[in-house]
Amino acid sequence: MRSMNRLTLRLDFGDQGAVGPGKIRLLEAIAEHRSISAAGRAMGMSYRRAWQLVDALNQTFALPSVTTQVGGGGGGGAALTEFGQELVSAYREMERAAADATAETRASLARRLRTPG
Repeated sequence: MRSMNRLTLRLDFGDQGAVGPGKIRLLEAIAEHRSISAAGRAMGMSYRRAWQLVDALNQTFALPSVTTQVGGGGGGGAALTEFGQELVSAYREMERAAADATAETRASLARRLRTPG
């Protein structure tokens, strides 16, 4: 059986923060569920942790990635900003480009993995 390999991309901006697969998945879940708490639940994380990641993203860039609406009669909610949508798209595009650019090398290394047993 051939081993599957994947490339994980993390953008590190030093003291200003970082963006990786977890934060991007959270943004995608917020877009889907329109709620930070529902997105966190869908990913198996607490609301507190989800909020911390959203806050970290909103502090990293000059523009926020997520906006929230306080609950009321219709309940609260969250949505990606235009920048948040651009961030997800840009990250996924970089991920595809990096995976394509490294496919041969990753396959070559995977063929050299120790066989189980």
